[in-house]
Amino acid sequence: MTEKAAAAVSAVDGAVAELARMGTGGTWDVHGRPVRVTNLDKELFRGRGGSGPVTKRDLLAYAARVAEVSLPYLEGRAVNLHRYPDGAERPGFWHKQRPEHAPEWVAGWDNPEADPGETTTYVVVDEPATLVWMANFGALEWHPWTSRTTAMHEPTYALIDLDPGERTTWDELLAMARLHRTALEHLGVTARPKVTGRRGIQIWVPVVAGYSFDDTRAWVEQVSRTVGRVVPDLVSWKWEVRSRGGLARLDYTQNAVNKTLVAPYSPRPAPGAPVSVPLTWDELDDPDLRPDRWTVDTVLDRLRAVGDPFHELLDAAQELPGLA
Repeated sequence: MTEKAAAAVSAVDGAVAELARMGTGGTWDVHGRPVRVTNLDKELFRGRGGSGPVTKRDLLAYAARVAEVSLPYLEGRAVNLHRYPDGAERPGFWHKQRPEHAPEWVAGWDNPEADPGETTTYVVVDEPATLVWMANFGALEWHPWTSRTTAMHEPTYALIDLDPGERTTWDELLAMARLHRTALEHLGVTARPKVTGRRGIQIWVPVVAGYSFDDTRAWVEQVSRTVGRVVPDLVSWKWEVRSRGGLARLDYTQNAVNKTLVAPYSPRPAPGAPVSVPLTWDELDDPDLRPDRWTVDTVLDRLRAVGDPFHELLDAAQELPGLA
């Protein structure tokens, strides 16, 4: 996988060099598509740790390079865009409707169950250039649905979301992630964790077709409540954040139609442009691990060096074992 990841990241070197030579905007030929790009020198993320700010040009270059690696977790799915057109320091907003001005090659999906006033047509990232278009559109975060457009009520992953509270330390969150690792290994379940790029950790469990969101939600709840009983002083099951007393929530409720978690390799709106990065289980024991350790500037080197730990999930759809 390392060679494939390195090749995918390097495949657009020529296009990225063209972007670097471009003025403040124009038409960029990337991944075989002409993408209209604008305001390339706009600062979208302030710097971190002595590094300079991340510009829109930097973000587009990153999107182009990571697109082939990120695409398997996006293609065939509706995507919710978290847009920050004025940069990460200003409030963002959710944008779900495919805009009419989108190029014709940007795929869309019509939601047959849309109620009046709801999103009718979603963007679908079926080719790498769409990721570049989304980034130029101000989408600093990419949130794909857990289900495919061909079966909107059948999730392809069961999702475990370790959501830290105000009082939760990083070491405490790691302890809860390791307990989930032990539980899933005991059950013989294939899964992988990823850092969110902010404060949390998520665990993705690929499942065979046929499960409902009720099924995956109930299964994840049972696993996480079992883990929670081991560390009851660290976990709250309250719904409202202010009712949790600063404790972590093991959130099984994201297993629902149109409830999304941030995509692998998506940036996050924070200084330095941190990225949500898949891990191996062993990396939970790395003393240097941090939830926002990698940025758009550093994660590509990681991909070249170690590949994509989530790649093993793509062909690992499995039945969820029964729980006593």
